[in-house]
Amino acid sequence: MIFRSTYPDVDIPDVSLPAFVLAGAAALGNKPALIDGPTGRTLSYGDLARSVRQAAANLARRGFRKGDVFAIYSPNVLEYAVALHAVATLGGIASTANPLSTPRELAVQLKDAKAKYVVTIPQLLDHALEATRESPVKEMFVFGEAAGATPFASLLEGNDPAPSVSIDPRKDLVALPYSSGTTGLPKGVMLTHRNLVANIVQTSAVVQATEGEVSMAVLPFYHIYGFTVLLNISLYQGVTIVSMPRFDLELFLRLMQDYAITRANVVPPIVLALAKHPLVAKYDLHALLSINSGAAPLDASVEQACGDRLKCFVAQGYGLTETSPVVSTTPVDPARRRGGSAGLLIPNTECKVMDPASGAELGPGDQGEIWIRGPQVMKGYLNHPEATASMLDADDWLRTGDIGSMDADG
Repeated sequence: MIFRSTYPDVDIPDVSLPAFVLAGAAALGNKPALIDGPTGRTLSYGDLARSVRQAAANLARRGFRKGDVFAIYSPNVLEYAVALHAVATLGGIASTANPLSTPRELAVQLKDAKAKYVVTIPQLLDHALEATRESPVKEMFVFGEAAGATPFASLLEGNDPAPSVSIDPRKDLVALPYSSGTTGLPKGVMLTHRNLVANIVQTSAVVQATEGEVSMAVLPFYHIYGFTVLLNISLYQGVTIVSMPRFDLELFLRLMQDYAITRANVVPPIVLALAKHPLVAKYDLHALLSINSGAAPLDASVEQACGDRLKCFVAQGYGLTETSPVVSTTPVDPARRRGGSAGLLIPNTECKVMDPASGAELGPGDQGEIWIRGPQVMKGYLNHPEATASMLDADDWLRTGDIGSMDADG
């Protein structure tokens, strides 16, 4: 049987990712969009909108064109959002790379994606330069300054309009993160503007921000969880994002206290630390309203212990890079919650539970492979038609490779 979301469908606008995410940025003016937690350096919503526009204008002047791939090989920095949305404004494709990738791993990604431009940080420049020796990269940028690369800041000089580019949200790619899928080496996951806009609208219908919310971005923006949930959903909702380049528990707790964080998107080991670690008692986390855990299963007892200790709502969600990523999340309504579950399907999403041996569709409570269908499902894998065919069937169902079940309440 087909399980459908219990939420009503939402309308998905046919617009580009930056036009959608940054639609309200100019009006928010001096409100902080991103804050670098350790240093306090801040980028306002107004400056974000201006920087995206100027970076797009200067990239176009340097020869960046629609369909070109721009790789971002960096931990979380304020300019990550600028680079991403400037590239997207021009109809380009951002291929986000794990900053822990070795030069060899990065080289494979750059070559497969046919990246023409790369931006990194000074500390990773040597790795990036080594990775580009056998790739088609035309220019290397750096957040900050380092010999051998163009300062990204040079793209922010001037006050020019970005060129108008025709984008078909349903067909044109905007993001190319890499995932191994169910098997094999990492493959480029082709995500369109519509995939990502859909997932932002779908998720925002269930998880809504209140005015003045401040979100903690400790998970990396290169990962689809950080990319969509921490960065783009927060920007769309007008939330202030406090970022960290890497996780350190004591710094994480201090920033949560000092910036009065209201929303934290994390992974299960961090939830466990918040539930059990003695350091937590030294910090005032009273502003925290919600914690959302993803990327791995969270045990019901840990979920409960964390919520009881911090007196906040603890949720978890399920998704994949191939689904942009959100498929389901814990409902806010306490009566509909199931401890330890991945929650309810978000709007416009369908699920089947399939018997891996017989291929039969299963019913409520039966364990099988989870299949997903919805507007957030990827276009396919870059340069891998066979892998795409084995992942996506003719009716647009995505085989997740994950085993699970759906109860009678969805």
